[in-house]
Amino acid sequence: MRINVLQHAVNEGPGAIKTWADQHHYDFYVYHPNEFGILPTAAETDLLVLLGGPMSPNDDLPWIHQERQLLRQLLKEHQPILGVCFGAQQIAKTLGYSVHRAPHKEVGWAPVYLQSHAIPGIPEQVEALHVHEEMFDLPAKAQLLFTSDLNTNQGFLLGDNVLGLQFHFEPEEDELREIMINDGQYALDHNDLHQTPAEIIKHGVPRANQQVMFTLLDHITK
Repeated sequence: MRINVLQHAVNEGPGAIKTWADQHHYDFYVYHPNEFGILPTAAETDLLVLLGGPMSPNDDLPWIHQERQLLRQLLKEHQPILGVCFGAQQIAKTLGYSVHRAPHKEVGWAPVYLQSHAIPGIPEQVEALHVHEEMFDLPAKAQLLFTSDLNTNQGFLLGDNVLGLQFHFEPEEDELREIMINDGQYALDHNDLHQTPAEIIKHGVPRANQQVMFTLLDHITK
């Protein structure tokens, strides 16, 4: 299997997704479309992963539109897709749904609650890392998968192969520190979770998160 990862911020890497791929001995390629303007083709993609970033799908940038062209082709071909944060919003936008400011800006650790048992083995509640202030509208044919206390649309499953997560299960300890030491100011500006970068780092990554990430990836690639 060839996994193509679209990484949109230098401090938001694949984390546990790379760990999962290494355990399965899958081929792993990381693209930086906003830096180099290069994307994989649909023909060379067995799993597409779109990571987070500070941009919005509403921004009128050529590479954002090019990503959506790739997404349309992969959706048509029923290929596995995982979108995280900005990536989940890109999927929703590609499907014709709105991305807009969320009722609450969430930066820090907060629980998400399972809303569907379509994917076996997911706990009813998981502590997740949130770094966002926008939210997708739920696509009509998608199942709402996760909610949080502050924002409803936190995750969706479309069919059995397309997964969008507004929050982050993928960071491991190194990625958590990298996000916060480089972009910690974002947590200090009107954050409805009221957590500082130091508190977010000190919390650490819950042990359950890596296994949940693995379970989600196993499901959409089975």
